[in-house]
Amino acid sequence: MFLKIKKNLDIHMEHNGLEKQRLVPVTSNFLLNIDHIAELSFYTIKERRIRYDLEGHEFELPINTRVIHMQMTYLYSTRKEMIHGNKGRLVERQYYKLYFFPENVEPYEELRGLIEQQVGNL
Repeated sequence: MFLKIKKNLDIHMEHNGLEKQRLVPVTSNFLLNIDHIAELSFYTIKERRIRYDLEGHEFELPINTRVIHMQMTYLYSTRKEMIHGNKGRLVERQYYKLYFFPENVEPYEELRGLIEQQVGNL
């Protein structure tokens, strides 16, 4: 099953392909394969956090911004054999974080509901 993330819903995204702490608006539709998500978490930002847009302008995330954090499986990872000049192995899995500002609760609730339909609860 796929999750379709639609553009123009005022959703913002962060992922490994961007520089650290860069947040971009979702400007085109994309699909995520649920079978390739290894870990998933839902949380709400309760303290001041700073992020940057693509031009490097700083902005503060509003308190009560909701986040869906999806960590992908090891099939979607990068591997480094040398870490800071030392031998070793670093495996960095790909992730996607979707940010829903407080005034944009409906798409968050809809997406969370679709995800939770696929989850077995004990």
